[in-house]
Amino acid sequence: MITTALVGLAVALAAAWIVLAVVVLALRTPGQSTGAMLRVFPDAFRLTFALYRDRELPSSVRWRLRIAVLYNIQPINLIPDFIPVIGFADNVVVLAWALRSTVRIAGAPAVDSHWRGTPASLAALYRALRLPALAPPDGSP
Repeated sequence: MITTALVGLAVALAAAWIVLAVVVLALRTPGQSTGAMLRVFPDAFRLTFALYRDRELPSSVRWRLRIAVLYNIQPINLIPDFIPVIGFADNVVVLAWALRSTVRIAGAPAVDSHWRGTPASLAALYRALRLPALAPPDGSP
């Protein structure tokens, strides 16, 4: 019985790693390194915290961001963070919910003013959030 549980856990972890790899490869732009793509989550968390501190945003947006920040910094989540890959799945979902609603309500300029990552990472974040693509910085199509 223990062997079956361990094999099931190993298969689940392997499947989670494969899903993570597919998502990372699908979201990255041509020429963007995998390492740069993996830095999107910490950049997105910093963005969430910076947007939360922005007093110009509506309070409804700031409440969503507050929920996302508090959920991500607390040690106890729906799926414990010490479980590789899938432990952070609930954190990513809550963060995506808060950022997606922030962009929809406050607009892309609010996000652009607080983004500290690369433009390619921001474009990958928008793709992950299923938001309209950003215009290139030079104005070309």
